[in-house]
Amino acid sequence: MKFTTSQSDLNTHLSLVSRAVSNRPTHPVLGNVLFVADEEKGEISLTAFDLSLGIRTSFRADVGEGGKITLPAKLLNDIVTKIGDGEITITVSEEGEDEEHTVVYLKTASGQFQIRGMKADEFPELPTVVDGETVSLPIDALTEGIKGALFAASADETKQVLTGVHLTKTVDSLEFAATDGHRLAVVQTPLEDADSSSKGFTVTIPARALRELERMLAARSNTESITLHVDDAQVIFELDEQRLTSRKLDGAYPAYGQLIPKSFSRSLTIDRKQLIRCLELVAVLADGKNNLVKFSIDGENERLSLSVESPDLGSAKESMAAEITGESGDIAFNVKYLMDGLKALPANDIQMQLNANTQPVIFTPLGGLKMTYLVMPVQIRQ
Repeated sequence: MKFTTSQSDLNTHLSLVSRAVSNRPTHPVLGNVLFVADEEKGEISLTAFDLSLGIRTSFRADVGEGGKITLPAKLLNDIVTKIGDGEITITVSEEGEDEEHTVVYLKTASGQFQIRGMKADEFPELPTVVDGETVSLPIDALTEGIKGALFAASADETKQVLTGVHLTKTVDSLEFAATDGHRLAVVQTPLEDADSSSKGFTVTIPARALRELERMLAARSNTESITLHVDDAQVIFELDEQRLTSRKLDGAYPAYGQLIPKSFSRSLTIDRKQLIRCLELVAVLADGKNNLVKFSIDGENERLSLSVESPDLGSAKESMAAEITGESGDIAFNVKYLMDGLKALPANDIQMQLNANTQPVIFTPLGGLKMTYLVMPVQIRQ
């Protein structure tokens, strides 16, 4: 096996797949990246797989001799990122050191590296979907949904099903939902060229897989489409030469629609960017013990005041104009939960809807993407 490629191409694609390499592989080969050189196509394919998340990508190269080999991901990344611009030639020795290992030479214009690779025989195949649903999704709809919901997924591994985003596909829309028990983000994106014969489905996809998918899509045009395959165990995203596969999260996802109030006694229309600026200012005085911000709603003067009090640091207060309907009063939130949601909302003008100061509060954008952000208030101690 022998091929020559540019440092930039190898670095880009190696960085992409290496994110699916396990930090603590259960088998040595899972700490490696699989290289497949196709002489006929003049193409190099890279694959990494930790038995849960798998990523495959390919790129053009000058392939002198086809073949397969696996190389240690971390070591190779360290070398390739430090080499600098120029061509790299990788050659696999015909004689291995033993039955499992073989010598691989990496040559640049100024030097040469010798690496111990592992033969490709033991590298596991990426899962496939045979009997399942297949649907083409617009990249812009998928990107908007991930961006608007992913941040609200739980980081608590003991609640596995909450560590992902719940995706619901209907005939003409996609709905993304994520919750960690304290807040809930729901995004609905329309499918303009929907296939009326396509069945709907629901699937909970791990947050880690969607973060990697988001990175893959970042360099793509929003006018493109990506193919999603779903069965009882796997989800697979395919886009040209790139493929991401992930296990589904098992378990029943919470009936989050029942958590969203249907009516409200109070509402505020607010400038989102100004609210974020005010929140960032007063949050300087918030600390780990008392990470709360109090909203004081003044309906008579149509003002919203934000205040933070810390016994150790001091206090801060900022106020801004707001269109208010309903009674005045105070309500408090966790600063982080509030800020996360405000930054994800896609419009400048937003609406805040609420009832009692211990019941769920809803933030929605006025115009544009249909998104609902629910956050639970925190009880104010007198």
